[in-house]
Formats: sequence, C-alpha cells, structure tokens
Amino acid sequence: MFLNRSVQQQPHHNVETQSPAARPNYEGLVKFLLQPFLESPESLSVDCEISQSLQKAWIRIAFDSTDKGKVFGRGGRNIQAIRTVIAAAAEIAGQSVYLDIYGSSASREGASFDDDREERLPPPKSRDRRGNGNSPRPIAKPRIR
Repeated sequence: MFLNRSVQQQPHHNVETQSPAARPNYEGLVKFLLQPFLESPESLSVDCEISQSLQKAWIRIAFDSTDKGKVFGRGGRNIQAIRTVIAAAAEIAGQSVYLDIYGSSASREGASFDDDREERLPPPKSRDRRGNGNSPRPIAKPRIR
C-alpha cells in the first residue's frame, strides 16, 4: 500500500486539545460495564462525586447481593477490569478515580463487599493425622549417621 506523503494524517483523539469542561460520564460508564453482570439491572445504584479542585472522582455503587459473585468474578477479575476501564477514562480527563462497592441489603448498609469477602471464607480444614483406614501410613525410616 502506498501512502501519499502530501496527505498528513491527523490523530483521531488528542488528549492535549480536549477542553477541561469535557469530563467522562462516570455514571453512564459504570452502568454500561456492570449491567450485563446483573440479574436485576434496576437494582444498580450509582453515585458519583467529582472534586474539581482535587481532580478526583468518587464513585459509589450498590446492587443486589445475589449478583456479587458475577460482578466480582473469579478471583476478582471482573471488578478489576471494570476499575481499570474507569481509571483509564479518568486518566484521559486528568483525574484520579476511586470506586467503592456497597451492599444493598438494609442490615449491611454501608459495608464494603471487600470486607464481606473476608467474613465468608470457610475455616481451614484440619488434617486427620490418625488416618481413616483407607490409605496406608507412610513408613518412617531411621537416619543412619
């Protein structure tokens, strides 16, 4: 393919020429990213607070606790990907962003899902040293010096 050198290509998006009034629609972006994971998308609540002087944005979301596993994903991969996309949008606008996730049930009002994840870990299983009779015990050999 031949390029005509007389035609100068312009970039599609130039961050330096973006006006400071153009800020990302964090609420719309979060809804777009989260709703596919939710059984009941109408339960999603998004609150966005932007500090113009500090160039920071705080996004608080809440949804039905039954959808928590789908939103977080295995090992937290889904929520980490969502945070990465939001952080990239904020970086383009010259801001930093914080995403807080809250429970939506009345008894857990204001509690973070990160705290809830630690509470739900099952206790570690203890090993039965005596054996259950199904497997042979290993033979310990004496050391020779």
